[in-house]
Amino acid sequence: MSAFKEFSKGIYEQNPIFRVLLGLCPTLAVSNSIKNAIGMGLAATFVLVCSNIIISIIRKGVPAKIRIPIYIVVIATFVTVVELVMKAFSPALFKALGIFVPLIVVNCIILGRAEAFASKNNVFLSIFDGLGMGIGFTLALVLLGFVRELLGDGKLLGFPVMGIEFKPMLIMIMSPGAFLTLGLFLGFFNWLDIKFKKSR
Repeated sequence: MSAFKEFSKGIYEQNPIFRVLLGLCPTLAVSNSIKNAIGMGLAATFVLVCSNIIISIIRKGVPAKIRIPIYIVVIATFVTVVELVMKAFSPALFKALGIFVPLIVVNCIILGRAEAFASKNNVFLSIFDGLGMGIGFTLALVLLGFVRELLGDGKLLGFPVMGIEFKPMLIMIMSPGAFLTLGLFLGFFNWLDIKFKKSR
């Protein structure tokens, strides 16, 4: 099992959003702008990597019957760190992300990687697994944020790019726009998979 394979699988093959469909609640809620998407992605990546490291270190000493509560405590510790740092250094982003920052604790992606990978593998591979999944999650959020902010607000990273005559499709920055954009991306990646399999 190579470190590169563990890293790269999270980018596409097992992308948490587009391939495995995990963590959709924060995905749909915060992907209305690229800035929010990057903030949530970096926060989740930090928690993923750090919790994977600690869980991989303590895995042999954790009793099987209470492993999930222990994993949640480890994850909650790093979420608290992220929350406090974000409050101190980027209060506007913290306010924009709202309840979804503390809810990283129960994000299926993070708990899933703790249970499925970090608890069964060494620290080195667990770091690359966390990085790959975190970057894949961030890239997916940014793609969604790019489309939704561009079409829903006519801006990218807050800067107008569509001209003064552009009429924003407000639905794109609302909940229905999140579902529509996600559905289109899921359809696109499924089509890519089918096309790739046919060409082999």
